[in-house]
Amino acid sequence: MSSKISIEIPGEVVHAARMTSQELRCELAITLFQHGRLSFGKAREMADMTIWAFQHLLASREISVHYDVDEYERDLITLKELGRL
Repeated sequence: MSSKISIEIPGEVVHAARMTSQELRCELAITLFQHGRLSFGKAREMADMTIWAFQHLLASREISVHYDVDEYERDLITLKELGRL
């Protein structure tokens, strides 16, 4: 099930920020990722960027990708289930 919401941002705010709607989406995605509210994948989707482009953007801002031991272990389990290990 896919749903979308729209956020109304006053034109004066957009003008003052000197940003496009795409740039605003990207900034929101980065902020939510930094605060642990979105995973890397979901933030990347929200920013509408490739994995590599989003990683590069985060690196350019010195934002580390959250990847802890629990996530690593879950990834290992998934890879085993997929027959890739």
